Amino acid sequence: MNFLSVAKMSPDDYVGFTFFVGCMAMMAASVFFFFSMNSFDKKWRTSILISGLITFIAAVHYLYMRDYWAAHTDSPTFFRYVDWVLTVPLMCVEFYLILKVAGAKKSLMWRLIFLSVIMLVTGYIGEAVDQSNAWLWGLLSGAAYFVIAYDIWLGSAKKLAVEAGGAVLQAHKALCWFVLVGWAIYPLGYMAGTPGWYSGMFGGLDMDVIYNIGDAINKIGFGLVVYNLAVQSSNK
Repeated sequence: MNFLSVAKMSPDDYVGFTFFVGCMAMMAASVFFFFSMNSFDKKWRTSILISGLITFIAAVHYLYMRDYWAAHTDSPTFFRYVDWVLTVPLMCVEFYLILKVAGAKKSLMWRLIFLSVIMLVTGYIGEAVDQSNAWLWGLLSGAAYFVIAYDIWLGSAKKLAVEAGGAVLQAHKALCWFVLVGWAIYPLGYMAGTPGWYSGMFGGLDMDVIYNIGDAINKIGFGLVVYNLAVQSSNK
């Protein structure tokens, strides 16, 4: 694939437009995070690095997805899930790194990663492998999501954040809202692109538009929350 080639885009191709904007936004965020790393205390550099990696990995995949859409006018499901299976566990690592100062153990990180992989694998099966049972796979994926949400809102992660207090607690709350509200965008995209009792609820809105908006909000937003925490902690 030649990244220097420019695919022709129809003026009314709003799906292709969101792929292009998403790619550029992820690239810009990566540059911002990578170049800001040395501005913080050493203990926050890993968190900023991971924020940059999340958006960088997404930017690379959005290059592929943009060209795939331009060539086939079809959803690049495989590339999207490869992106998610790399970036979503890294978001879970961000939770661990933030709470590490409060004594979080690696078991919390691996638990969140394990649940996120289950959420993604079952979602992929329902969307790309077994669409006739998409509702069932979506239910299993949603169950893993709700366990993650419970863990960070009411479980051990919440207790650690409360013990840490201050900027850590504020950052944890912000990331929790991203998981509760931001990640909730993805089930809407899943329902818009798979058959089931919910078919027709979205008035023809393309699932890729929903997914692309969700990626931009969550991946860049996650990084900015971590960046703000690093700024506050370094200033102190």
